[in-house]
Amino acid sequence: MADRRTHAHDGDVVVFLIGMRPTKWWRVDKLAPVFAAMPRMLAELERNKSRAAQGLEPHLGYLGWRTAIGPGGPVVIQYWRSTDELYAYASNPDAAHVPAWRAFNRAVRSAPGAVGIWHETYAVPAAGIETMYVDSEVGLGAATGTVPAGRRGNRAAQRLGTTTQSDAATDAEVAPA
Repeated sequence: MADRRTHAHDGDVVVFLIGMRPTKWWRVDKLAPVFAAMPRMLAELERNKSRAAQGLEPHLGYLGWRTAIGPGGPVVIQYWRSTDELYAYASNPDAAHVPAWRAFNRAVRSAPGAVGIWHETYAVPAAGIETMYVDSEVGLGAATGTVPAGRRGNRAAQRLGTTTQSDAATDAEVAPA
């Protein structure tokens, strides 16, 4: 039987997507600094996550990240505990984000349209999160760890807390042996 798991995180989650869209590829002088800023910020957040787990500093609320490459360019998917913590990090002048944002603004003023950045923020209540990982841990599961799927329910509807009587009748059919 395949190892069926679900995310370990209890509580709400903020999913933050941020991407870069190069529009003038020949302007490497403008693309490279924007592209290089993200690894520095992610390294800072990962250090904090590790040090906070050891009790060495306060937790910033960052849970983890993943990357993807789409037709519009690279995308970083971040997981946070709350929008307040995400916004606190983004506006902290002592963190890597504010200097990176200022540098981006300076760079784009000198070459308008060379590179675009975008972001989307989704505040997801705990009751709206359902995950399943079969012999694979990605996304929220990779960011926060996983637990056996049966702890939250064997069916997606159970893990979302939306089971009906007809769902319950078929639980025995999908429950792992």
